[in-house]
Amino acid sequence: MHRAAPKKDIDEAALTVTPPKTEAAGFPAVAIALEHAVEEMGVVRTARTLARVNQRHGFDCPGCAWPEPTGRRRPAEFCENGAKAVAEEATLRTVTPEFFAAHSIAELSGKSGYWLGQQGRLTHPMVLRPGDTHYSPIAWDEAYRIVADALNGLDSPDEAVFYTSGRTANETAFLYQLLVRSFGTNNLPDCSNMCHESSGTALTASIGIGKGSVTIDDFKKADLIIVAGQNPGTNHPRMLSALGEAKAHGAKVIAVNPLPETGLIGFRDPQTVKGLAGGITIADDFLQIRLGGDMALFQGLGKLLFEAEDRAPGTVVDRAFVDAHTAGYADYEKHMRAVDLGVVEQATGLSRADLDRTAALLAESKAVIICWAMGLTQQVHGVATIEEATNLLLLRGMIGKPGAGVCPVRGHSNVQGDRTMGIWEKMPDAFLDALDARFGIESPREHGWDTVNAIRAMRDGRGRVFFGMGGNFVSATPDTEVTEAALRNCELTVQVSTKLNRSHLVHGRTALILPTLGRTDEDVQAGGRQQVSVEDSMSMVHLSTGRLTPVSAELRSEVAIVCELAGALFGPDHPVPWARFQRDYDTIRDAIAAVVPGCADYNAKVRGRNGFQLPHPPRDAREFRTDTGKANFAANELHWLPVPEGRLILQTLRSHDQYNTTIYGLDDRYRGIHNGRRVVLVHPEDIARFGFAEDDLVDVISEWSDGTERRVEGFRLVGYATPRGNAAAYYPETNPLVPLDHVARRSNTPVSKGVTVRLERHTHRTS
Repeated sequence: MHRAAPKKDIDEAALTVTPPKTEAAGFPAVAIALEHAVEEMGVVRTARTLARVNQRHGFDCPGCAWPEPTGRRRPAEFCENGAKAVAEEATLRTVTPEFFAAHSIAELSGKSGYWLGQQGRLTHPMVLRPGDTHYSPIAWDEAYRIVADALNGLDSPDEAVFYTSGRTANETAFLYQLLVRSFGTNNLPDCSNMCHESSGTALTASIGIGKGSVTIDDFKKADLIIVAGQNPGTNHPRMLSALGEAKAHGAKVIAVNPLPETGLIGFRDPQTVKGLAGGITIADDFLQIRLGGDMALFQGLGKLLFEAEDRAPGTVVDRAFVDAHTAGYADYEKHMRAVDLGVVEQATGLSRADLDRTAALLAESKAVIICWAMGLTQQVHGVATIEEATNLLLLRGMIGKPGAGVCPVRGHSNVQGDRTMGIWEKMPDAFLDALDARFGIESPREHGWDTVNAIRAMRDGRGRVFFGMGGNFVSATPDTEVTEAALRNCELTVQVSTKLNRSHLVHGRTALILPTLGRTDEDVQAGGRQQVSVEDSMSMVHLSTGRLTPVSAELRSEVAIVCELAGALFGPDHPVPWARFQRDYDTIRDAIAAVVPGCADYNAKVRGRNGFQLPHPPRDAREFRTDTGKANFAANELHWLPVPEGRLILQTLRSHDQYNTTIYGLDDRYRGIHNGRRVVLVHPEDIARFGFAEDDLVDVISEWSDGTERRVEGFRLVGYATPRGNAAAYYPETNPLVPLDHVARRSNTPVSKGVTVRLERHTHRTS
């Protein structure tokens, strides 16, 4: 059996920098993906596993949430990073009880997250009791008893925090929130709180539903696609194929980003002979915007659209749509006409020619899609910024028509499905009423804690038990020192995980690791082989079936863990049929059909050729379930981010060898960074202005309004094509710089795309 030795830990002294690439994907992506997969899985397992990724009778990629095509699927329906995600999960390396016996918590705490993840799949439930220096194995029944005793010993159910990762399938998510609400709390923070919460907040206010309104087929019908605050080449590589198809049908693409992103510059589709032979340019125009300038851009474009309407009345503003389907138009028009384009130029760093060119395309295009990701959502005024982007579409009548609409591109696979299934601290009463009617429970109505408020509660002693259903909470959250102290303040921390990560080492007085099956693993329960379902970024729900033999007989599915824990927590007389749900996941889907809006006849529809699409009233019928009964224009005060003297505005981002907090390797080859991660990308003129030289080591210090400073040390300066006054660096290494209270207005999302920092010379080199 193939069992490659884990890689060595990071040696930042080996870091090298080369010029950024000008093309993404192509043959290099294929070669690197296969090399990584074979190293982790071996040749035979690689061939069998990758052939099933995103196929109709296979499993859903555990990486991003980009949808599959509705027509013919290609034999390799995955990208480079998808292959890496699969290989990470399907690795033959294992972390056994013997591993934990050989490595103390103190020793493991000195390793990087990259090294920890490279050790392999967890095989047994493990416990760390008060005073222990090493994790030791524990029987499942005893582990459940520890959790049940801790939860039942709380003064209030609201002293428990139940976190969810986007990896969790619909069936698990539904049962997990059912367990939590049966227990008596709505403390259900999830990873969406940290990524697209701003999107959901803005879209719910604007169009009445917090999801995107386009389908994958709309990309072929669009004639203008704006991609703002997003790097598809690294974070959603299969999106490049959709953009390529859109261009083949005549669409124009505009990229709006502080950094030039390789995938939007040049793309070689590795799935076609033509793509391998020669690349295409995706972005017809690149607007290199300053961090925090997006709201100003969208407001400036709004003003220019009204001026274009003045020049040619009836050709720009879709008055039929506006009059029939929107509210707040007059206030919006008045607000836009007062916008100062000089301020817009200052805030964005763009020229008047850039603005005029973009506005002209918006005015003449018949079908417009606006896509975005964390570059917009993780700003202080991210909610208002997304409202302003939506305003432009409403003005042009671009909601509820083919080839047009809003497209928030979700990150983690099934993060949107988790929310649909009830993983939210503020689920509406109608959902809770349906849940109670179905199961005879009494769900709490008081809203719970989101991620930031959960950290605050644990920090302050109000949260005493933390239960993490997947993910790597410590590395995903802001203000690392505060987050770690908050978790260490808990009486019990529980992590349901597939791989070793930093969150296992930052623990409460008692800690449990519960190893679970992954998407690639075969899930056999008393009722036979089971399937789960997931929802993609465009509201399509489909089945996922793992086929690999689990690396250990001790692994439990997430569904089994929830059901078995419920048995220990509630006893045999609880009204929810937990044992039946565990035996047969079809019974879970029947319950979902009875409770979750849009999921009627779930079991039958999810088995369709492409699964099924959840209803979306604005898309389907131009129906807007808002407080006004119409789509709402928003008139927002303009905010942007001036750069204080001697400072930079920092954004945190992923490398190419990374997905969320999982680091596959040490190369960000599109940006020219190799064999290391502790870098800060700064404009060469700023480097010189601050008295540094490229390759110098610096400490990065963030400054917060209360006078508190946070520091990360030993980062290498890399001259890069960022806007003057802006900088970029990788997370989780720079998460310590993001203050816990630095959050987006209205959504409480951590602001990782607008941190004021200064640079100081590092006094000694670190390895």
